[in-house]
Amino acid sequence: MTALSNPNIDIAQKQLDAYNAQDLDTYMSFFAEDCVVSGLNGVPTETSRDAIRARYAKAFAQFPQNKAYLKSRIAVGSTVVDHEKVVRAPGGEEFEIIAIYTFRDGLIARVDFAK
Repeated sequence: MTALSNPNIDIAQKQLDAYNAQDLDTYMSFFAEDCVVSGLNGVPTETSRDAIRARYAKAFAQFPQNKAYLKSRIAVGSTVVDHEKVVRAPGGEEFEIIAIYTFRDGLIARVDFAK
């Protein structure tokens, strides 16, 4: 399977689009019920879709102009890695992050962030 035919790339893009639109319901539809979120090589910070929903509801409320811009993406098998530039608000805080998405049954089962 080539990266171009990897269906997880489409899901990764759709969840990024929903994140940027701050459409919480659509965003959450891409995550498995038991999804885990963690810092790279760290202890999980969220271990369920409900916990992830709470995290992003708070983030969207705190940063209503927040956007993540895709700098690059690679995909191999069930893993998609995004390099993103996050801008909290025009003229506000900016940082780069790597999001490593692990997919299971067409949903994001794990996200590891490197910052």
